[in-house]
Amino acid sequence: MNAKQKEQTIEEIKKLLEENNGIVKAEKLYPLGLTYKSIQGLVKAGILDHVKSGYYSMGYEEKPQEEIILGLFPDGILCMDSALYYYGYIEKRPYEWSIAISKNTSKSRFRMEYPVVKPYYTEPEVMELGVTAIPFAGGEMKIYEKERLICDCLKYEERLEREDLKKALLAFINEPKKDIAKLMEYARARKVVAKVQSRIGVWL
Repeated sequence: MNAKQKEQTIEEIKKLLEENNGIVKAEKLYPLGLTYKSIQGLVKAGILDHVKSGYYSMGYEEKPQEEIILGLFPDGILCMDSALYYYGYIEKRPYEWSIAISKNTSKSRFRMEYPVVKPYYTEPEVMELGVTAIPFAGGEMKIYEKERLICDCLKYEERLEREDLKKALLAFINEPKKDIAKLMEYARARKVVAKVQSRIGVWL
C-alpha cells in the first residue's frame, strides 16, 4: 500500500467509524481491502486502536465512555443503577455500566477492561418490555421506562447499594409524571407486585 492508498484507506475508515458510532468490527474493514495483518499494522502504527477482540476505533482513549457504550452495545438497554443515574434518581454515575442484553448474546462481547460493563442477560421477550430511548452521545440509547426500571430495581434489590435503592424509590414516589397503572402492569410481569405494594403503594 503506497502513501496515497494508505491516506485514502484511512479516510474510508474514518467515514466507516462515523457511521458506526465510532467503533467498528473487523469484518466491516475487510471490504476496504484490509486484511487482519494490515489492520494490525495500522494498530502498531498508532492509526487504529484495538478496543477488544474484533473491534477497532480511533482516538479510543480520548472518547467519552458514553460513545464507547453506544458503539459497542447499540442493542443493549440501560438498566438498574445506570438507568437510575440517567433519570437523575441518583447523583453519581456508577463505576460499572449496567446493560440489559439478550441471553443469546455472546459472553465474549463483555470481555473488556474499559469501560467496565455489567451485563444483565435477559430473555428476549422480557428484554423489550417497557423500552424507550434517551439522547445519548450524539445518538440514542435504549433505556427502560421509569415504571419498568423501578420494578427491576425491586426484583434485584440485592444488586444495588441500599442507599441508591432508597433514593430511587423516593424519587419515583415524587415523580410528577409517573404512571401507576403502567407500574402495576410491569410489577405483574416482573413478579414484584407484593414489593411494589409494600414499598411504594403506601405513599401513592
